[in-house]
Amino acid sequence: MKAPRLGTVMWPIQSWRETGGLFRRAEELGFDTAWIYDHTAWRGHTPWYDGYTTLAAAAAVTSRIRLGTLVTSPNFRHPVPTAHAIKTIDDISGGRYTAGIGAGGTSRTSDGGLLGGPDWTPRERADRFAEWVDLLDRSLRGPETTHEGGYYSAQEFRVGPGCVQRPRVPFYIAGGGPRGMRVAARHGEGWITTANGPQSDDPYELVRIHLGMLAEACAAEGRDPSTQRRVLLTGFTGEPWLESPEAYTDLAGRYAELGITDIALHWPRPDSDWDADMKVFEAIAADHAL
Repeated sequence: MKAPRLGTVMWPIQSWRETGGLFRRAEELGFDTAWIYDHTAWRGHTPWYDGYTTLAAAAAVTSRIRLGTLVTSPNFRHPVPTAHAIKTIDDISGGRYTAGIGAGGTSRTSDGGLLGGPDWTPRERADRFAEWVDLLDRSLRGPETTHEGGYYSAQEFRVGPGCVQRPRVPFYIAGGGPRGMRVAARHGEGWITTANGPQSDDPYELVRIHLGMLAEACAAEGRDPSTQRRVLLTGFTGEPWLESPEAYTDLAGRYAELGITDIALHWPRPDSDWDADMKVFEAIAADHAL
């Protein structure tokens, strides 16, 4: 059993002069990946800077750490310009980009309903997500994509030389329901969970259930689930990930036994639910990062 790779989730809430320094610090600490939320706002917080622009800047000031969205969604992104941005960041970073993708939430304090129109039903949201991911996949593989779907279209979109990573950047897909699992099995090089959902109040048990569902979905697609990365985004379940280095080691070991391959810790954010002792955070990185 390998110890999970360690990543961190950055907050796009400060000026680039401050945020750029934090990305460089994350690389110095040895984190495998620096993720960023892709919203126009999140839970009502302002300012909230653009995820893709921030990652492009981060790509230019780092050299090793992988970069990615956690997650981007159809809530306000169309797959064609999204593909255009992704291939550009992959080029700037020299092939260090990972596309974290999800169906998006419904909260209007983030970006649910941002573009107006009627609220999407759960079925429509799932349909949109499946079509969105499929078109993003086709657009990044290129060389030219034309598509007329139920929700999205593209006319002779040319990806040019394509991504540095071939045949395209890796997709890590968030999904806790049967349809999301099928999308992850079909298109995902990785899968993302926050360890919370309706199936169980116990985060450990829920991850066990979800990994079983993912394995079934992969079997239906003729895929080996062991070839996918499985990312646990922490900070949403009350588990003491950042209480102490020992607490992190214990939790990471337990989830590794289930099959989690990557852990993402939020960069400590004062005066929020994600506040933590920076010394503990750095000690965990010293023990578990690259």
